[in-house]
Amino acid sequence: MPRFFIKKEQIHRNGSHTQIVIDGNDAVHISRSLRMRVGDELIICDGDGREYICTLSKITDSEVTANVAGSRSCTSEPPYKVTVYQALVKGEKFDTVVQKSIECGAVSVVPFSSSRCTVKLKGSDVEKKRARWQRIAEEAAKQCGRGIIPNIATALTFDEMINNAAKSDIVLFCYEKETLPLKATLAEKKANGVTTDISVIIGSEGGFSDEEAHAAKSAGFSTVSLGKRILRTESAAPFVLACLSYELEE
Repeated sequence: MPRFFIKKEQIHRNGSHTQIVIDGNDAVHISRSLRMRVGDELIICDGDGREYICTLSKITDSEVTANVAGSRSCTSEPPYKVTVYQALVKGEKFDTVVQKSIECGAVSVVPFSSSRCTVKLKGSDVEKKRARWQRIAEEAAKQCGRGIIPNIATALTFDEMINNAAKSDIVLFCYEKETLPLKATLAEKKANGVTTDISVIIGSEGGFSDEEAHAAKSAGFSTVSLGKRILRTESAAPFVLACLSYELEE
Protein backbone atom coordinates (compact mmCIF):
# COMPACT_ATOMS: atom_id res chain seq x y z
CA MET A 1 0.00 0.00 0.00
CA PRO A 2 1.45 3.44 -0.91
CA ARG A 3 2.89 5.40 2.02
CA PHE A 4 3.25 9.17 2.36
CA PHE A 5 4.50 11.54 5.05
CA ILE A 6 2.73 14.72 6.09
CA LYS A 7 2.97 17.49 8.67
CA LYS A 8 0.51 17.34 11.56
CA GLU A 9 -1.21 20.55 10.43
CA GLN A 10 -2.41 18.68 7.34
CA ILE A 11 -4.68 16.59 9.57
CA HIS A 12 -8.14 18.14 9.92
CA ARG A 13 -10.50 16.86 12.61
CA ASN A 14 -14.22 17.60 12.79
CA GLY A 15 -15.77 15.62 15.62
CA SER A 16 -15.38 11.93 14.82
CA HIS A 17 -14.53 12.67 11.19
CA THR A 18 -10.87 13.16 10.23
CA GLN A 19 -9.45 14.12 6.84
CA ILE A 20 -5.92 14.59 5.58
CA VAL A 21 -5.07 16.96 2.75
CA ILE A 22 -1.97 16.28 0.63
CA ASP A 23 -0.61 18.82 -1.83
CA GLY A 24 2.57 19.55 -3.78
CA ASN A 25 4.71 16.80 -5.32
CA ASP A 26 2.98 14.05 -3.35
CA ALA A 27 -0.41 15.03 -4.77
CA VAL A 28 1.03 14.93 -8.28
CA HIS A 29 2.61 11.55 -7.57
CA ILE A 30 -0.71 10.14 -6.32
CA SER A 31 -2.82 11.47 -9.19
CA ARG A 32 -0.45 11.14 -12.15
CA SER A 33 2.32 8.64 -11.42
CA LEU A 34 0.37 6.15 -9.31
CA ARG A 35 -2.93 6.94 -11.07
CA MET A 36 -4.84 6.35 -7.86
CA ARG A 37 -8.60 6.83 -7.80
CA VAL A 38 -11.25 7.82 -5.28
CA GLY A 39 -11.81 4.85 -2.99
CA ASP A 40 -8.20 3.63 -3.17
CA GLU A 41 -6.41 3.07 0.14
CA LEU A 42 -3.07 4.42 1.31
CA ILE A 43 -1.10 4.89 4.53
CA ILE A 44 -0.21 8.38 5.68
CA CYS A 45 2.39 8.98 8.42
CA ASP A 46 2.67 12.07 10.61
CA GLY A 47 6.46 11.68 10.88
CA ASP A 48 6.21 11.13 14.62
CA GLY A 49 5.61 7.38 14.64
CA ARG A 50 1.85 7.35 13.99
CA GLU A 51 0.28 6.15 10.76
CA TYR A 52 -3.22 6.62 9.39
CA ILE A 53 -5.12 4.16 7.22
CA CYS A 54 -6.94 6.30 4.68
CA THR A 55 -9.29 6.15 1.70
CA LEU A 56 -9.03 8.75 -1.04
CA SER A 57 -12.15 10.93 -1.28
CA LYS A 58 -11.05 13.69 -3.67
CA ILE A 59 -8.26 13.92 -6.22
CA THR A 60 -7.03 16.84 -8.31
CA ASP A 61 -3.63 17.52 -9.90
CA SER A 62 -2.71 19.89 -7.07
CA GLU A 63 -4.47 18.48 -4.00
CA VAL A 64 -5.63 15.14 -2.66
CA THR A 65 -8.07 14.58 0.22
CA ALA A 66 -8.21 11.33 2.18
CA ASN A 67 -10.68 10.15 4.82
CA VAL A 68 -9.08 8.53 7.86
CA ALA A 69 -10.50 5.09 8.65
CA GLY A 70 -8.19 4.40 11.57
CA SER A 71 -4.76 5.02 13.06
CA ARG A 72 -2.06 3.06 14.85
CA SER A 73 1.45 3.35 16.17
CA CYS A 74 4.04 2.38 13.61
CA THR A 75 5.65 -0.95 14.50
CA SER A 76 8.57 -0.74 12.09
CA GLU A 77 10.80 1.50 14.23
CA PRO A 78 13.63 -0.18 16.19
CA PRO A 79 13.44 -0.19 20.03
CA TYR A 80 16.62 1.92 20.06
CA LYS A 81 17.82 5.08 18.32
CA VAL A 82 20.94 4.82 16.22
CA THR A 83 22.82 7.66 14.54
CA VAL A 84 25.30 6.93 11.76
CA TYR A 85 28.32 9.23 11.60
CA GLN A 86 29.78 8.70 8.14
CA ALA A 87 32.99 10.31 6.91
CA LEU A 88 32.58 12.05 3.57
CA VAL A 89 33.24 9.76 0.60
CA LYS A 90 33.60 10.11 -3.16
CA GLY A 91 30.94 10.01 -5.85
CA GLU A 92 27.54 8.56 -5.06
CA LYS A 93 28.77 6.38 -2.21
CA PHE A 94 27.24 8.70 0.38
CA ASP A 95 23.87 8.34 -1.39
CA THR A 96 24.15 4.59 -0.82
CA VAL A 97 25.08 5.07 2.84
CA VAL A 98 22.04 7.27 3.41
CA GLN A 99 19.60 4.99 1.60
CA LYS A 100 20.75 1.75 3.20
CA SER A 101 21.18 3.24 6.68
CA ILE A 102 17.59 4.50 6.66
CA GLU A 103 16.34 1.11 5.39
CA CYS A 104 18.24 -0.56 8.24
CA GLY A 105 16.78 1.65 10.97
CA ALA A 106 19.01 4.72 11.49
CA VAL A 107 17.22 7.82 12.83
CA SER A 108 19.93 10.17 11.59
CA VAL A 109 22.97 10.24 9.32
CA VAL A 110 25.68 12.80 10.08
CA PRO A 111 28.44 13.52 7.53
CA PHE A 112 31.83 14.54 8.90
CA SER A 113 35.34 15.32 7.69
CA SER A 114 38.36 13.30 8.78
CA SER A 115 42.05 13.55 7.94
CA ARG A 116 41.85 10.96 5.14
CA CYS A 117 38.73 12.33 3.44
CA THR A 118 39.33 13.33 -0.17
CA VAL A 119 35.94 15.06 -0.40
CA LYS A 120 35.64 18.62 0.86
CA LEU A 121 32.30 20.43 0.95
CA LYS A 122 32.46 24.19 0.50
CA GLY A 123 30.00 27.07 0.40
CA SER A 124 26.68 26.35 -1.28
CA ASP A 125 27.67 22.70 -1.87
CA VAL A 126 27.06 21.98 1.82
CA GLU A 127 23.32 22.70 1.75
CA LYS A 128 22.83 21.33 -1.77
CA LYS A 129 24.31 17.99 -0.76
CA ARG A 130 22.39 17.88 2.52
CA ALA A 131 19.09 18.62 0.73
CA ARG A 132 19.80 15.85 -1.80
CA TRP A 133 20.59 13.35 0.95
CA GLN A 134 17.45 14.38 2.84
CA ARG A 135 15.32 13.60 -0.23
CA ILE A 136 17.00 10.20 -0.51
CA ALA A 137 16.27 9.58 3.17
CA GLU A 138 12.58 10.42 2.74
CA GLU A 139 12.21 8.13 -0.28
CA ALA A 140 13.95 5.30 1.59
CA ALA A 141 11.68 5.83 4.62
CA LYS A 142 8.59 5.58 2.41
CA GLN A 143 9.85 2.49 0.59
CA CYS A 144 10.72 0.49 3.70
CA GLY A 145 7.71 1.47 5.83
CA ARG A 146 9.35 3.72 8.42
CA GLY A 147 7.20 5.72 10.82
CA ILE A 148 9.53 8.73 10.81
CA ILE A 149 11.65 10.60 8.28
CA PRO A 150 15.24 10.31 9.53
CA ASN A 151 17.30 13.47 9.55
CA ILE A 152 20.42 14.17 7.50
CA ALA A 153 22.54 16.64 9.43
CA THR A 154 24.93 19.32 8.22
CA ALA A 155 28.51 18.10 7.88
CA LEU A 156 30.72 18.34 10.98
CA THR A 157 34.43 18.48 11.61
CA PHE A 158 36.05 15.44 13.23
CA ASP A 159 36.20 17.18 16.63
CA GLU A 160 32.56 18.25 16.38
CA MET A 161 31.61 14.68 15.52
CA ILE A 162 33.45 13.37 18.60
CA ASN A 163 31.62 15.83 20.85
CA ASN A 164 28.22 15.00 19.35
CA ALA A 165 28.65 11.23 19.41
CA ALA A 166 29.83 11.32 23.02
CA LYS A 167 26.28 12.16 24.11
CA SER A 168 25.09 8.65 23.18
CA ASP A 169 24.86 5.68 25.55
CA ILE A 170 26.96 3.52 23.20
CA VAL A 171 29.45 4.76 20.62
CA LEU A 172 30.82 2.17 18.20
CA PHE A 173 33.97 3.44 16.50
CA CYS A 174 34.61 1.05 13.62
CA TYR A 175 38.37 0.74 13.21
CA GLU A 176 40.26 -1.62 10.94
CA LYS A 177 43.19 -2.00 13.37
CA GLU A 178 40.95 -3.09 16.25
CA THR A 179 40.69 -6.78 17.11
CA LEU A 180 37.74 -6.72 19.53
CA PRO A 181 34.73 -8.03 17.59
CA LEU A 182 31.57 -5.98 17.30
CA LYS A 183 29.65 -9.04 18.52
CA ALA A 184 31.48 -9.10 21.86
CA THR A 185 30.90 -5.40 22.46
CA LEU A 186 27.19 -5.67 21.69
CA ALA A 187 26.83 -8.68 23.97
CA GLU A 188 28.45 -6.76 26.83
CA LYS A 189 26.28 -3.67 26.32
CA LYS A 190 23.14 -5.79 26.03
CA ALA A 191 23.96 -7.63 29.26
CA ASN A 192 24.31 -4.28 31.01
CA GLY A 193 20.99 -3.08 29.58
CA VAL A 194 22.52 -0.06 27.82
CA THR A 195 21.10 -0.16 24.31
CA THR A 196 18.81 2.87 23.97
CA ASP A 197 20.89 5.52 22.22
CA ILE A 198 23.64 4.33 19.88
CA SER A 199 26.14 6.07 17.62
CA VAL A 200 28.02 4.28 14.84
CA ILE A 201 31.13 5.95 13.40
CA ILE A 202 32.47 4.96 9.97
CA GLY A 203 35.60 6.28 8.29
CA SER A 204 36.26 7.27 4.67
CA GLU A 205 37.87 5.10 1.99
CA GLY A 206 41.23 5.46 3.73
CA GLY A 207 39.91 4.69 7.21
CA PHE A 208 41.01 6.57 10.33
CA SER A 209 44.46 7.75 11.33
CA ASP A 210 46.09 6.51 14.54
CA GLU A 211 45.56 9.96 16.05
CA GLU A 212 41.83 9.86 15.31
CA ALA A 213 41.51 6.38 16.80
CA HIS A 214 43.35 7.60 19.91
CA ALA A 215 40.92 10.55 20.18
CA ALA A 216 37.97 8.15 19.98
CA LYS A 217 39.41 5.92 22.71
CA SER A 218 40.15 8.94 24.88
CA ALA A 219 36.50 9.98 24.54
CA GLY A 220 35.44 6.59 25.91
CA PHE A 221 34.20 5.17 22.62
CA SER A 222 34.10 1.42 21.98
CA THR A 223 36.52 0.72 19.12
CA VAL A 224 35.34 -2.40 17.31
CA SER A 225 36.35 -4.70 14.49
CA LEU A 226 33.84 -5.58 11.78
CA GLY A 227 35.40 -8.97 11.18
CA LYS A 228 38.16 -10.56 9.15
CA ARG A 229 37.05 -9.10 5.81
CA ILE A 230 37.68 -5.49 4.84
CA LEU A 231 34.41 -3.77 3.97
CA ARG A 232 34.02 -0.85 1.61
CA THR A 233 33.10 2.31 3.44
CA GLU A 234 29.58 2.34 1.93
CA SER A 235 29.02 -1.23 3.16
CA ALA A 236 30.12 -0.71 6.75
CA ALA A 237 27.17 1.23 8.20
CA PRO A 238 24.49 -1.14 6.81
CA PHE A 239 26.55 -4.08 8.11
CA VAL A 240 26.68 -2.66 11.64
CA LEU A 241 22.98 -1.72 11.57
CA ALA A 242 22.08 -5.25 10.49
CA CYS A 243 24.10 -6.62 13.42
CA LEU A 244 22.29 -4.25 15.79
CA SER A 245 18.94 -5.37 14.45
CA TYR A 246 19.85 -9.05 14.91
CA GLU A 247 21.09 -8.52 18.48
CA LEU A 248 18.59 -5.99 19.82
CA GLU A 249 15.28 -6.39 17.99
CA GLU A 250 12.70 -9.03 18.84
